[in-house]
Amino acid sequence: MSLAAHKKSTAAMATVAAAALVASTACSAASGSEELETLNIDFATYNPLSLVILENGWLEEELADQGVEVEWTQSHGSNRANENLRAGNIDVGSTAGSAALLNRAVGADTHTILIESQPEWSAMVVGEDSSIESAEDLEGASVAATLATDPFFFFARTLDEHGISLDDVEVQNLQHADGRQALSTGEVDAWAGLDPIMASAEFDGAELIYRNVDFNTYSVINATGDFLDNHPETAQVVVDVYEQARKWAQENPEETVDILADYAGLETEVAERVLDERVDFDIDPVPGEQLRSSIEPTGPIFVDNGDVDSQEAVDEAMESLFRPEFAEDRQATDAEGSDDAADEANINQDEE
Repeated sequence: MSLAAHKKSTAAMATVAAAALVASTACSAASGSEELETLNIDFATYNPLSLVILENGWLEEELADQGVEVEWTQSHGSNRANENLRAGNIDVGSTAGSAALLNRAVGADTHTILIESQPEWSAMVVGEDSSIESAEDLEGASVAATLATDPFFFFARTLDEHGISLDDVEVQNLQHADGRQALSTGEVDAWAGLDPIMASAEFDGAELIYRNVDFNTYSVINATGDFLDNHPETAQVVVDVYEQARKWAQENPEETVDILADYAGLETEVAERVLDERVDFDIDPVPGEQLRSSIEPTGPIFVDNGDVDSQEAVDEAMESLFRPEFAEDRQATDAEGSDDAADEANINQDEE
């Protein structure tokens, strides 16, 4: 995919976001006067705590007294979560911090309400017998990356650090799983990987040629402004259940590994590598300065690539992105859950 094609696709994204914002604004008064019947929320293999919550049925249990049902939709990348947030298909979605900022900067009425974890979920990946041995060798290469996600921004920052332009490589815009497949079949020379798919590729012989934890932004939970303004009590329950999951995952690492392995279709040793070596749940979950300093460096990339018209637009989005009050008021729930909760969950199958 050429850089020009990339700019065209992101311009379309901005148009869709603007339309979604108008639609959201038009219906906000009506939605505010109505009781919430269904919470639409995502789960993702790159968000292990969402899997813990889904598996145990804690959210359904906590919202039962409010008469609110829960519908789950799987996000296959930050880009898909943002698309569903903009379209109003979900109220709460999982993305990287960088993707959350981009979504707001193109006009989406979304806010970050919680930090899920600090992951090192992205790196530059090549095949087992690749002649590419370092980031410097990426010039002229064909690279798979999912636009508008942390791996793509990791890739762009990696190139910049090594004096290479995006115009000097051929970017293939593929969803994360498809990027891994393209690497394994030799259709691309390298891949901007994402865990847990990346860890699985490693066990199949792929190699990480460049890692930089500082180029990975946090895993965050976002919600639409309409949902937060009109249903703050439900939003607080979501954050409180995530707090229960965060504590539970730290106290039950083996069970958390099993849950990730099950949902992502991984061998146990692959899930262990992800959770034991590349995810940190022991963090301050309140979106604040630590998150801001992590995602601000991606802003100029948005502008340079034509994703956002100006740095001023990025800065304005940054100032209004966080809604920290929910995480500040968090109190871990004590939901008991049930063994068959996942089987009874209402899951909407989203296309990859």
